[in-house]
Amino acid sequence: MDYSRLVPGTLVRRYKRFLADILLDDGREVVAHCPNTGSMRAVNVPGSRVWLSPSDNPKRKLDWTWELIALPQSEGDTALASVHTGRTNAIVEEALRAGTLTALAGYAELRREVKVDGARLDFRLRGGEGDVDVYVEVKQVTLKEEDGHGYFPDAVSERGRRHLEVLSRLAGEGQRAVLLFCVAHTGIDDVAPARHLDPAYAQALGEAVAAGVEVLAYGCEVDWRQGAPIGIRLARPLPVSLTRQVDPAVVVDGEC
Repeated sequence: MDYSRLVPGTLVRRYKRFLADILLDDGREVVAHCPNTGSMRAVNVPGSRVWLSPSDNPKRKLDWTWELIALPQSEGDTALASVHTGRTNAIVEEALRAGTLTALAGYAELRREVKVDGARLDFRLRGGEGDVDVYVEVKQVTLKEEDGHGYFPDAVSERGRRHLEVLSRLAGEGQRAVLLFCVAHTGIDDVAPARHLDPAYAQALGEAVAAGVEVLAYGCEVDWRQGAPIGIRLARPLPVSLTRQVDPAVVVDGEC
């Protein structure tokens, strides 16, 4: 994913879910589109460094889109997270076509947005060993709780549970069904279901795994030039835990 045209600024506030006030480095304060329907728990941090993509489309109401945010980590480092959920599938597709996701490499055909049982799954792969179709549903992970671990979802997700049901049926029919966590936060090194936020999703994920659904997680790496992000790619496999739970004492409520 090419980010070479991004413009830096500082987050003032996110509001009305899809809007954010940003103070650009040149002193202008602009309103940017916030392309994220989730709670943005732990990545909506006013005062943080952010990057926007500009648009010259005259039909758009807003000239800017919020793409990335830099977040301080407990170790004193800074992590970069993508807030644009619409970029996730493009990042994954680039990795699939490049063959960098080892567990999903070696397939001749890739199709996007496949309808199955009234739902849409993100990818279908064909033409690999054994001639079994692979159905892949992608979920972006950016929630890092105070315990230092990554979790999904960041709010109750009925749609996510629906996708798990579809994947489970496909696995039961002999197809390969995969839930892929795209971890778009460089400070997250593992993933678990967010039982403290959506216990029903955590239970559904365990049932899906028991039904034969594979769960994979890959983390993003960012390419930098002169202190600015110029690209992001899916590169590193990460462990997934189905049993880890957050200690309620370390959970900090986020703003929705």
